[in-house]
Amino acid sequence: MQQDPDVADRVRKVIADAGATQREFARRIVMDPSKLSRSLGGTRRFTAAELARIADTGGVDAGWLLGTQGGTQDGTQSVTPAARRERTVAAPEGGRPLQIVRETVRLVAERGFHAVRVADIAEACATSTAAIHYHFPGRDDLLEAAVRWCMDEDTARRAARIADAADAADELRQLIELQIPRTPQQRWQWSVWLDLWAEAARSTAVGRLHADYYRQWRSTVADVIRRGVDQGVFRLVDPQSAALRLTALIDGLATQVLAATPGTDGTTPGDMHEALLVYVESTLAAPPNA
Repeated sequence: MQQDPDVADRVRKVIADAGATQREFARRIVMDPSKLSRSLGGTRRFTAAELARIADTGGVDAGWLLGTQGGTQDGTQSVTPAARRERTVAAPEGGRPLQIVRETVRLVAERGFHAVRVADIAEACATSTAAIHYHFPGRDDLLEAAVRWCMDEDTARRAARIADAADAADELRQLIELQIPRTPQQRWQWSVWLDLWAEAARSTAVGRLHADYYRQWRSTVADVIRRGVDQGVFRLVDPQSAALRLTALIDGLATQVLAATPGTDGTTPGDMHEALLVYVESTLAAPPNA
C-alpha cells in the first residue's frame, strides 16, 4: 500500500518547525539520515514506529502525520492507547525516543544486551512496555537505534576534541586520548561497544551499522594521518593502511584493559596510552630534521 504523499509534507513541516536540519532531526529521532531522506523523497515508506518518534519529538499527533480522521497537529487526539498514555506525563529531556535509547545503552553497558529486558528499559524510563514498543516495536529496532546513537555521540565527541588541535600530530594524540578507558564513562562506552561487536557477528542489520561506523572511524584517522604527511609531522606512509593498523591496535589494547582485574598485573589505561604513543612515534612521526 502506498503512503499518502502528504505524509512527507507534514514531516517536512515538523522538521522546519523544530528549527533543525534534516540530518540533525534524524539524529533526534534516532533514524538513519538516508532513510529519512528517501522517505521524504517518496522512495521509501515511513514505518509506524518512525512516525511515532517524529510525532513525539515534534510535539504533534501521529494521527495528524498520517492524515487519519480526527488527528490534529496540536496533538489533541492520539491514535493509540500507548500514545495517549505518553501524552499524560511530562516529556523527558530530548523526547521519549532519545530517553529510551540512552537508558538502553546504559543498561547494556551494565548488564549486556541479552540480559536487558524491555521491562527493564520501561522501568528505567518510568513508562510502560507498550510505550517502548510504540517507539521501537522489536528488540532489533532498539538495538539498531542504540548502535546509531552511540555512533553519533562518538562522532560528535571526536569532532569537538580535535577542533582546536595545533596540527595533525596533536589531532591524533587527542583522538587516542579519547579511546583510553580511564573514566567510568569511557569504560562503559567501551563495554557497550564490546557487547555490540558480539551482536554484530549475529545480526545483519547491526553488522552493517558496525561496518559503517568502522569505515567512518578509520577514515577519520586516515584523514588525520594524511594531513600529518602533508604538514611534514608524519613520515610518508599510506594513510589507509596506517589507520587500519592503528585502530586495530587501539581495539586490542582497550579489550585487554577492560578484561584486566584492578590491582593485578593486567594491562592498565596507562599501559595502553604509552603503547599507542610509542607506536605512533616509531611508525608515524617524522624523524627530527626530516
